[in-house]
Amino acid sequence: MDIYEELKAKIGVVWRQETLLRQALTHGSYAYEHPGIPNNQRLEFLGDAVLQLAVSEYLYLSFPRKSEGELTKLRAAVVCEPSLVKVAQELGLGEALLIGRGEESSGGRQRPSILADAFEAVLGALYLDQGLEAAVRFALSKLQPMVEAVLQGRQELDYKTELQELLQQHSRENASYAILKEEGPAHAKCFTAGVFWQGECLGRGDGRSKKEAEQRAAKEALERMEGSNRGLSR
Repeated sequence: MDIYEELKAKIGVVWRQETLLRQALTHGSYAYEHPGIPNNQRLEFLGDAVLQLAVSEYLYLSFPRKSEGELTKLRAAVVCEPSLVKVAQELGLGEALLIGRGEESSGGRQRPSILADAFEAVLGALYLDQGLEAAVRFALSKLQPMVEAVLQGRQELDYKTELQELLQQHSRENASYAILKEEGPAHAKCFTAGVFWQGECLGRGDGRSKKEAEQRAAKEALERMEGSNRGLSR
């Protein structure tokens, strides 16, 4: 059984339009090198919406006493890049992807952002082919371990959401993020991000992806605020 057939077996459905799955596995770099072939970006957009709905409904029904803010934090901790990367790796999406030669040589099959996007694209394809119920069932079956990890405190929180909620208690101005530095070869990049609010850099963080660097910047900002003179507290 080849990699593609193994993936189909793991998804566990009989596809009506298998071209949707192939499109979900087609990275933009491959489509660029093969004009006329659609990439997975539109399916990723759709899958993201399905994922948000699936997890939101599950948390809403499972925790009737939690407030909107608590549910939002739980959802953000579940639907985050590290969680989606874990699921993508379990499915073997990296090996099944169609990617361009340049992306291949730079380690694109292991890049967190590409893997997370690919899972969302597969979910979008599954929704179009099998309907909402099947897509939600698939998403929850794969994310259940992450939900349990969050509830038990074993999953890293979404610090960006937590920081934004804290800042909005004092001002409607949103925090903004910027990549301050980018180092290393293409297959092993290291990013440094900064989080800014009211003209001040509140924190910095490093990560292997821009999203990870931004999360760590937000985490540092929260830690600084705990002992600052701003009067802000978590």
